[in-house]
Formats: sequence, C-alpha cells, structure tokens
Amino acid sequence: MLLSRDEAYAVRELVTIAPVTTRVRGIAAEVTLGPDDGLPRPCVVNLDTLTTVPKQLLAERLAVLSPGRVRAIDAAIAFALGLEV
Repeated sequence: MLLSRDEAYAVRELVTIAPVTTRVRGIAAEVTLGPDDGLPRPCVVNLDTLTTVPKQLLAERLAVLSPGRVRAIDAAIAFALGLEV
C-alpha cells in the first residue's frame, strides 16, 4: 500500500509503503481490504510495518481506495504510531 503523499511520487526516489497480507491478526493497526476495494481476495494492510522502498520497485497500481478506506488507514497509522487523532 502506497502511503506517501501524491506530490512526492514525482520528485522522490523513495516512497513509504505498508505491506498488504492475507495474514489477518484482527488488531487496530490493520485495515481489511478485499474484492470491494479492487483486490483479488480478502486481505489486510498492516500499518504496524511502515517502510520506505525505492520507487523503481513499484510495478503497477492494483486498486484505488475509497475515501472511507483511506480514513480507516489514517486512523490505523495514528494507532500504530501512538499519535492522537
């Protein structure tokens, strides 16, 4: 899952991501995704594991999330980092 702001993709060589996995732990730092979001099967984005990777490793866009899912991801990031929302 790409987490960097849109403007960063044009000028940065590194982008911030969170892994998407089928291993569901049911914790507040996860957001459930699936076919309704344009992904092939049920999974979660794990916001406990934020990392930065070279932009050149990105291959193709799989989905664009709804504003509601983006808000859920924002809340999970805040939880994972101990930030007040």
